[in-house]
Amino acid sequence: MMKSVILSVCFTAAAASAASLTGNWLIAIPNGDGTVQRTYLNLKQQDGRITGTIRWTLHLFTIDRSSGGPGGFTISGGMPILGTERRKTYRGKLAGNELQLKEILATGPGPTLIARRVPAGEGALPPRIPPPPLRPVRWNGLARTPPMGWNSWNKFANRVDDATVRQIADAMARNGMREAGYVYVTIDDTWAGERDARGEIHPNRKFPDMKALADYVHSRGLKLGIYSSPGPVTCEGYEGSYGHEQQDANTYAAWGIDFLKYDWCGAFMIYKDSEMQAVYQKMGEALLASGRPIVYSICQYGVGEVWKWGADAGGNLWRTGGDIRDTWESMSRIGFSQYPLAPFARPGHWNDPDMLEIGNGGMTDTEYRTHMSLWSMLAAPLIAGNDVRNMTPSIREIVLNREVIAIDQDPAGRQGKRAWQSGMREVWTRELAGGDTALAVFNRAPQDARVTFRWADAGLVNPPSRIRDVWRHTDGKAAGPEYSADVPGHGVVMLRVR
Repeated sequence: MMKSVILSVCFTAAAASAASLTGNWLIAIPNGDGTVQRTYLNLKQQDGRITGTIRWTLHLFTIDRSSGGPGGFTISGGMPILGTERRKTYRGKLAGNELQLKEILATGPGPTLIARRVPAGEGALPPRIPPPPLRPVRWNGLARTPPMGWNSWNKFANRVDDATVRQIADAMARNGMREAGYVYVTIDDTWAGERDARGEIHPNRKFPDMKALADYVHSRGLKLGIYSSPGPVTCEGYEGSYGHEQQDANTYAAWGIDFLKYDWCGAFMIYKDSEMQAVYQKMGEALLASGRPIVYSICQYGVGEVWKWGADAGGNLWRTGGDIRDTWESMSRIGFSQYPLAPFARPGHWNDPDMLEIGNGGMTDTEYRTHMSLWSMLAAPLIAGNDVRNMTPSIREIVLNREVIAIDQDPAGRQGKRAWQSGMREVWTRELAGGDTALAVFNRAPQDARVTFRWADAGLVNPPSRIRDVWRHTDGKAAGPEYSADVPGHGVVMLRVR
């Protein structure tokens, strides 16, 4: 009898040990392109409490809320990202040697996920590589006017592939975009595959031959852009350039790449914000050393006043804020906040308020004209983010307005500034080469308004001798010291005056 009791106790203890959640668990989800998105749950179960971390791509969430045990548990971890807290929450149970999990999303529980035990240490952050000492990177001589082109992310996100990029290039070559100056066709995140034994990066199955794709884009009179991160992984968890900067720059050059968007996303768990300049400088130098002219786009959301050091890091353009969305609120908030940055824009180096949302359907044509006008007054890069294969006539007219584009591409490279404001009505001016002035009358209110201002308030000593409305393509003359315009709600009247 005593022996039976002892065996029962031993069995119960063994079962309890086997049922522990403690360990390193991997959720591996195929991306459908030959790569895998990995999430690691490093858990420790003790006294009815579960602690540890959740590493999703390169986001490391510290578990600070938990309940339950192997038969049913909930864990939640948070981390600060760009000043706000993001959380990962899972609900699950131990089933044999697996965890059956559901991520708790804002819309409710997600699909069932399976996590399996992996060796301790797998999925840990790589060793830190110290950034180089600061030194100015020589200008590459590119982007003398703000770059113009197209980027895949706003419309296609992770659905971009080789066939889509070829079709976009075909469309841009025949619909007038190429002739208007839109020449860069840029593949954003999710193109990368794995590194080989020599450390060289290869594209995933969506892009079977990047060199052939570059040749195709070049044959259409356009240029090809690509995306990476200074971290080990990109925003979407694909391979980044960490520790392979020169190797990747050389690979891009060999493929025939003409533009690199370099996104901080994957680097913030390794480097401090104060180290950004040195980290971006590393790729800036690598691109120069590759021997191919490659426009360098710094994407780190305006952190650390990048406009003050982006050029020294080798950047031709630098993002000045967070990601744009296809809404009036997002576009206007980003665009109208740019006026203090004017002193930092000049030929070869540009403030970048993010890509254009024109044609994606979230705003009216009136609001899209304001979008195009404001970006042109800001001397901002004009990077289309819509499906240019099937633009409506009105969207095509906005994107291809040569007179507005000429203001954006003015060779003097002076960014416009707000000159006059009365409530939700604003007048912005931009000095152009040859003595002309671009002048945009904005009505930020939703209701139509008649806007009246004095030419002197807009910085013009005398009334202009010539007034050209660049949206209506009509000429006029000043009738006195004041000017009045009927401006639709959320709309603009844009002038070129002399």
